[in-house]
Amino acid sequence: MNFASDNGAGVAPEILDAIVASSRVNAPAYGADDYTARAQARLTDAFETEVAAFLVATGTAANALALSALAKPWDAVFCHEEAHIHDDECGAPELFTGGAKLVGIAGEGGKITPHGLRETLGRFPRGLVKSSQPGALSLSQATEAGTVYSVSEVSELSSIAHRNGIGVHMDGARFANALVSAKATPADMTWRAGVDILTLGATKNGALACEAVLFFDSARADNFAFQRKRGGQTLSKGRFLGAQMEAYLADGLWLRLAERANSSARRLARGLTATPGVRIAWPTEANEVFVVAPNALVERWRAAGARLHEWTTRALAPENAPRSGETLVRLVTSFETESSEIDRLIGVGARASVSASTATP
Repeated sequence: MNFASDNGAGVAPEILDAIVASSRVNAPAYGADDYTARAQARLTDAFETEVAAFLVATGTAANALALSALAKPWDAVFCHEEAHIHDDECGAPELFTGGAKLVGIAGEGGKITPHGLRETLGRFPRGLVKSSQPGALSLSQATEAGTVYSVSEVSELSSIAHRNGIGVHMDGARFANALVSAKATPADMTWRAGVDILTLGATKNGALACEAVLFFDSARADNFAFQRKRGGQTLSKGRFLGAQMEAYLADGLWLRLAERANSSARRLARGLTATPGVRIAWPTEANEVFVVAPNALVERWRAAGARLHEWTTRALAPENAPRSGETLVRLVTSFETESSEIDRLIGVGARASVSASTATP
């Protein structure tokens, strides 16, 4: 019962086959290969517009490099206060931007609100020399709480950002999961809604190690080849990245893998909702389920072999926060999650409930 992270999942067979096939080919180095060219074409088709695409090996590099194309060293990058770039990337965005300041914005369920963004922007007046200058807005899609911004929410936040003269970055480590959840098209969720740069994640959704930085305005990408090289993310055998991305997008594989993970999360959430003493912290909209559960049940899950993470957050409404004797837990599903794993976890709770009821005098 592995619900610790979708990073622990393996490689989708279609993508693994593509890597093996590309290994038999002697191809030009540094991304000047046919696999990378075909991946670029597939990305352009998927997003219904010409994109400048740059493949890298990690999500942290993708985010940090993307932000370095939007923000100057003296700028501020606005994000949710628990965004991955803020809490989980060891200062990489600050390093790659040359010192841009990450400014966290509070918001329930991992989301920035229009009010929160406007209020924060008001504290960073443009032209005030003693203050970091407004540089970029970064939105996590899906969020660290497993929630999903609707297309209209992305559009409203992007409009606020653009009216204030700043670009919009989307951290799409779980973009495919968000996309199928929102039943939106890639174009509607990104450039049509005002997103300037997307970091499109594939690693959490079936790839070995492959992320793409997508520019919807090619002019913004003029210097990015140099930034990527200087950041150590221009692979000599770049065809292995191209082969992964090409296979990921072929015949809608990326969306099928994401829907498989999302479907497992919905099934898990339904089962846990019916478990006495358990409540869902936020709506399950992608492939992460956050539940508040009795400590004793969490220990029963672990004793039964479940791998999961206890979670701390400032984004949970006070009335939903864990009370004495309770723990907030994150459960993540992947394209590999088996129904039997879900049934076993739910079954532990059901058996605990029966034991408790029979023990009551």
